[in-house]
Amino acid sequence: MSKNSDTTDEVYIRRALELAERGRGRTSPNPMVGAVVVKSGRIIAEGYHRRAGGPHAEAVALKRAGRRAKGATLYLNLEPCCHLDKRTPPCAPLIIKSRIRRIVVAMRDPNPRVNGKGIALLRRSGVEVSQEVFKREALRLNEVYVKYVTTGRPFVISKTAMSLDGKISTSRGSTTWITGEQARLEAHRLRDRSDAILLGIQTVLTDDPRLTTRLSTMKGRDAHRVVVDSTLKIPHTARLLTQKSRAKTIIATTRRAHPGKIRALEQAGATVWVIKDHAGRVSLPDLMSRLGDMGVASVLVEGGGELNASVFRSGIVDKLVWFVAPKIIGRADAVPVIDGTVGGEPGEGIPIRDLALKRVGDDFMLEGYL
Repeated sequence: MSKNSDTTDEVYIRRALELAERGRGRTSPNPMVGAVVVKSGRIIAEGYHRRAGGPHAEAVALKRAGRRAKGATLYLNLEPCCHLDKRTPPCAPLIIKSRIRRIVVAMRDPNPRVNGKGIALLRRSGVEVSQEVFKREALRLNEVYVKYVTTGRPFVISKTAMSLDGKISTSRGSTTWITGEQARLEAHRLRDRSDAILLGIQTVLTDDPRLTTRLSTMKGRDAHRVVVDSTLKIPHTARLLTQKSRAKTIIATTRRAHPGKIRALEQAGATVWVIKDHAGRVSLPDLMSRLGDMGVASVLVEGGGELNASVFRSGIVDKLVWFVAPKIIGRADAVPVIDGTVGGEPGEGIPIRDLALKRVGDDFMLEGYL
């Protein structure tokens, strides 16, 4: 393929990635997918997957293209599906029926039910297929889906806000904001894109949070609220139990919890899970498996120092998004972002890769992967 053709493919795959991004936070547990139909050097139709259960990007774009799709090229950021055990028709047969001449996909679908089968079906039907254009970008876009569909466990993001000296509150029991308004808005965007929020009982007792999503320009989506509470200390008056929200409040506890308290919380509207314990505390890996079975593909950890230590020590974290305020708290009784031992090699700690820094208002946002 010529250099000019490569450049053209990159332009349209980039557009497919941009379209796919529009579905962020609404397609879970499905992937984000964008589709671009090109003929005679111009775009004749586009589409993207808007929500789980709705039409796939390919179906939207091909319907808009109609008969013009014959002989055209279809650009996708993900291999088209070909299996039948789902809510919508498979896309590969639809592409064949539309008489698309060529298809360009950024990456294969890692779903074991697809994973090259869609591409193979297209090729057997005479459709030319090109692959791995902007593959790295496509993988990053659908990192949540890739983790969930290959392991059955959710993609876990550690989110916290701290000072330059690594403190998340000025003192134990304090609820003073550390970061500014723009950083807090960015944190609410993370909530809007997550299936569940994980927090520890100490945060509930100290802050009595609502954990709803509050956005200024659109109606946010509330994530399921998951509280790690090994002995059920949560009060019946907690706002997590009394507020109106379509999302569930799940209390993860252990066999140490009193059966009467479990029944009372369930009567109050909470879902209580008795999870296998590790050293008397809720096993976080087992909790992640249970959430995965429920269809939760992404979890945002909004814990205090102790829970932050626990999630890193248990090895469940995939990514961190940490907000850093340009201030020093400098108090002996201030709470550290990691309040406990997390492991890692002696003298080295836990390495973070692909670390990126972004200015958010007066604060900074650090993003990196474990």
